[in-house]
Amino acid sequence: MYCPQTAEKSAPILDYDRWNSELPELTQRYAANQPLPHLLIRDFLQAGVANTLAEEFPSVQSRAWIQYKHPNERKLGLTKRSFFPRVLGQVADELNSPRFVSWLSRLTGIPGLVADPALEGGGLHQSTRGGFLNLHTDFSHHHYHKSWKRRINLILYLNPHWQAAWGGDIEFWDAGMQRCLVKYPPLLNHALMFNTDERFFHGFPEPVTCPQGESRKSLALYYYTAEKDGKSALRSTNYRPRPGDGIGKSALIWLDKQVVDLYSQAKTRFGFSDEFASRVLGFISGKK
Repeated sequence: MYCPQTAEKSAPILDYDRWNSELPELTQRYAANQPLPHLLIRDFLQAGVANTLAEEFPSVQSRAWIQYKHPNERKLGLTKRSFFPRVLGQVADELNSPRFVSWLSRLTGIPGLVADPALEGGGLHQSTRGGFLNLHTDFSHHHYHKSWKRRINLILYLNPHWQAAWGGDIEFWDAGMQRCLVKYPPLLNHALMFNTDERFFHGFPEPVTCPQGESRKSLALYYYTAEKDGKSALRSTNYRPRPGDGIGKSALIWLDKQVVDLYSQAKTRFGFSDEFASRVLGFISGKK
């Protein structure tokens, strides 16, 4: 068991010796994977650390969660680092540390990656029974650092007892939105890293069917590069329907995407917080 009080003296969060020794092979796999550069790493953290993260993950009853509930997603989010349990906070800090970001730059072949300690759009995510995230491409730039271009996503899954029958696999689709090309289950201590790409869509669009008391849990971190001119416009999250979603659902996905785009632009211009934006979006969605 990982002990927070003796963290500095016990095994580290990440086995850098291992991941540095495997980096040449991991780099090749990352670049070669389709439909976009990505890599799933099993047993990413030291085993004791991962188990502790699952145990201390905040319950759905915590008032710290933001309610993201609109036609394109149904999940809880927590971006405030000060609200993280101790070990979850330590892991988030490590994955935003210069040492790890340097390793990630070498893995992905993208120099000059910048971490986001504010965890804008990331942090802890949790989906209870019925939760989902429609297929989408991600917002292109940081809302509050306009010259930061989003380049890499890292999602660490924290579900020790997840069953395949519950769904929740993250799916990568082709650019034409015709078929799913690859998918991965959200299993404990599996870390998925992938390029932020405006051509290929990802998400878990089918509502999860886990029983009451279970949820799909993850820690998400996003990495950026600082653009020299800083003039590129923000492209907000682009949700898309699947071929079999039907006219009604497809229209709802499109309409909700327009609302998300409107408030994404407003966040950038006026500095709205995630808490404010998500509540407004939830109110508008409830009125439709």
